[in-house]
Amino acid sequence: MKSLSNSPLASPPSNPDKKFGLLSNDPTGPDYSTLLSDELLLQVFNKVPISQYVSNSLVCKRWLFLHGRLVQSIKIIDFGFVDSGRVFTRFPNLENIDIVHACIKMPRNSGILITRNNLSVYIGSKLLSDGFIEENDLLSSDLIGNGLQLISEWYPNLRRIVVFGTSENGLLSVSSRCEILQELELHCCGDMSLKGISGCRNLQVLKLIGCVDGFYNSVVSDIGLTILARGCRRLVKLELCGCEGSYDGIKAIGQCCQMLEELTICDHRMDGGCPGLLEHLGSCPTLEELHVQRCQMRDKQAVEALFLVCKTVREIVLQNCWRLEDGAFAAASICRRVRLLSLEGCSLLTTGGLESVILNWKELQRLTVISSNNIKDSEITPDLATLFSVLKELKWRPDSRSLLSTGLAGSGVGNKGGRFFKGLKS
Repeated sequence: MKSLSNSPLASPPSNPDKKFGLLSNDPTGPDYSTLLSDELLLQVFNKVPISQYVSNSLVCKRWLFLHGRLVQSIKIIDFGFVDSGRVFTRFPNLENIDIVHACIKMPRNSGILITRNNLSVYIGSKLLSDGFIEENDLLSSDLIGNGLQLISEWYPNLRRIVVFGTSENGLLSVSSRCEILQELELHCCGDMSLKGISGCRNLQVLKLIGCVDGFYNSVVSDIGLTILARGCRRLVKLELCGCEGSYDGIKAIGQCCQMLEELTICDHRMDGGCPGLLEHLGSCPTLEELHVQRCQMRDKQAVEALFLVCKTVREIVLQNCWRLEDGAFAAASICRRVRLLSLEGCSLLTTGGLESVILNWKELQRLTVISSNNIKDSEITPDLATLFSVLKELKWRPDSRSLLSTGLAGSGVGNKGGRFFKGLKS
């Protein structure tokens, strides 16, 4: 058996001591872990479940230091942990860092937690008339920017960061130093601050949250969407929440984001844009999924531009979209490769409007229609019924009075090539 001194991993312990340290649970016994090198202890700690990291790190200062080297992802709730530099010595190998909660001065002793759009904040006893967060509850963008500069200097191998309310300079420091950054989530950032992400050449996933009702409000318009599209041309997944923007922003995404595979738009005001010629729009040839949730879709030309940019999409999910009428939905006919369509809460769309589109989709395999009261069983035509019979999956609950599932029970509808319907639930 080889001795530890001959092992290539047997470097001296980080805190060598000739006298063995004492274990906390046995004050009379020696701590034999001091014989092991840092590398060997790290290999042992790597086999331990993550749930035990905290308890193991409390054994001694050396174990605390070594466990800090194993941690790669954290959420910070106190900005002083960044500003003082303690996070960098405690966790030297971070690849994923979230500082959103640290940028909001919340009462830590409050028992009231409010959550919206995956953002949770504690609030005090004072209820504000225009929301739960006042302007003086937010750290200044300059202070946050300085923190991002420190983070980018210490963690050049950062792969994901979640940021709140930063300035252009703060994002520039990240984009210039963290060259392999792949995922970025931005909260409460305006149009001009987005100039800072132009240097993120390898960015693949971007989530942009402009406004969250009751929490904060910032404007991301066509200007901001154009800036991010031109600066982040290698995006694979883009999620826009609480933004504004119409034709010009969609046009920039179609022309620049040629590698985009998934586009999600939530709480988006799709109106007020400057109209342009549809033939000048680009398209995202690799796009697979389009999700539109809780958006205003009254601008027919903006909706038409969106579907034209996403014309190669395979899955379309439309949920609680305000003012989505037959005329606007008709633009989806150009998306001829759709295999899955899900409609929920689209109350203005009629049976005829649905039929006029999906009969053009020869590859459609799955259809979901839920809580769309203007789509009615009594208006189903023979052509639409024929389509239903060959689908792999049908979930049809346009309203509480729908009897389609009951009427088809036992009729054999849903058999195709030996595969039975998964849907047709009442």
